[in-house]
Amino acid sequence: MKNKVVIMTVALIAIGIGGYLLQANLAEKSNPAIESANATLTTGNDKIQFELKDVTGKLRQSSEWDGKGRLINFWATWCAPCRREIPLLIATQDKFAADNLQIIGIAVDFPDEVAAYAEEAEFNYPILVGQEDAMAVAELSGIDFIGLPFTMVVSPDGDLIKTHIGEIVEAHIDKITTVLAKMERGELSLEGARNALKTL
Repeated sequence: MKNKVVIMTVALIAIGIGGYLLQANLAEKSNPAIESANATLTTGNDKIQFELKDVTGKLRQSSEWDGKGRLINFWATWCAPCRREIPLLIATQDKFAADNLQIIGIAVDFPDEVAAYAEEAEFNYPILVGQEDAMAVAELSGIDFIGLPFTMVVSPDGDLIKTHIGEIVEAHIDKITTVLAKMERGELSLEGARNALKTL
């Protein structure tokens, strides 16, 4: 039992140090490919709006997905829980694309690493890439960027419904997709959706 506690403590310290070093490294190595990225929160109405470059270098705006419920998933190539949840997100996009659901991946990482991983992962949803700018988008949720993975659930109207820190699992997906479907049918208000996902 003592050994398990020691191992867990060392693992948590290593994760914390890794996150700190990543942020310090990102701050030092600004990449010109993403310098024009921008993150904004529309004043007064809590709509999530941002623009970031995708893995090909094309600037993408969040307005492209207006009218769809969104799961905005923040991840990195070096993050084991992030990599674990990606197959589930791919399967979810396959299953619910026709039901007006859009998953958007935002990699808090370096473009070259993300491009190499994207070839292997065969994403079926858009992958945007940023460093400080990606962290700024995460902080539009009102929560300081504290680690990965991190997911925002956004309504078809662009309202933030819920944030989830940590790995997304199938039970979370079931709950989120049910709530978004009810919103789509007019059975749940924004406040009702927030209450339904309060315990996510």
